[in-house]
Amino acid sequence: MVRAVFLDLYNTICYFDPSREERQQLACRAGGFEVSVTALQRAYTRGEDYWTVENARRSIARLPDADRLAFYAQYEQYLLQQAGLETSIEQAAEIYAGYLSYPRCLKLYDDVLPVLAQLRGRGLKIGLISNNDRPVDAICDELCLTPHLDVALSSIVVGYEKPDPRIFEVALTHLGVRGPEAMHVGDQYHSDIVGAQAVGITPVLIDRSGLQCCPPGCGRIENLWQLLELLCTSP
Repeated sequence: MVRAVFLDLYNTICYFDPSREERQQLACRAGGFEVSVTALQRAYTRGEDYWTVENARRSIARLPDADRLAFYAQYEQYLLQQAGLETSIEQAAEIYAGYLSYPRCLKLYDDVLPVLAQLRGRGLKIGLISNNDRPVDAICDELCLTPHLDVALSSIVVGYEKPDPRIFEVALTHLGVRGPEAMHVGDQYHSDIVGAQAVGITPVLIDRSGLQCCPPGCGRIENLWQLLELLCTSP
């Protein structure tokens, strides 16, 4: 029986406006490259896995400044390759700097608050688990999420990053539930799905862009309303 639902943050319950793909497109255009938003969406699916695998080798957020900047350039170059663009490492670094320079704000998806209210109405505990280089309390307050959550965990505070099973174990302990009694919803296979499975949590891939395949042993939804339907069929 499911007693708790954990949620990822970015691209699961909130998004940047303008989107990362739109800002990447503008940064590429400024650097003399044209690429479609759809190509960048597909590229980010692969880029997120690349980031997670590299981050598991060493925490990117804790790298010395020079090493971290070098990684960002490599990541950008890989991302653009997945979108069909070939750039030098210097060009990739310039595009990434341009991407970061565009202003953006965080917004909740329209389905988040009503679905959280329904989860609470069903007596479920609700938690947030985010790989983040800062505490998420201020973000939750800004997005009016705090009243809907029983716990909000940031990797920079906990000391472990998804897919490390220890961050999921900390979340389970906070809510007083066992792995098989919980679901975790996230948009990244390696960090969210693999991490949740490692501690027996039922994983659910949320694919809001409709571009990802459903991995084995995992549910797949395209919005949070479908999570409510999935919970109805769970033992």
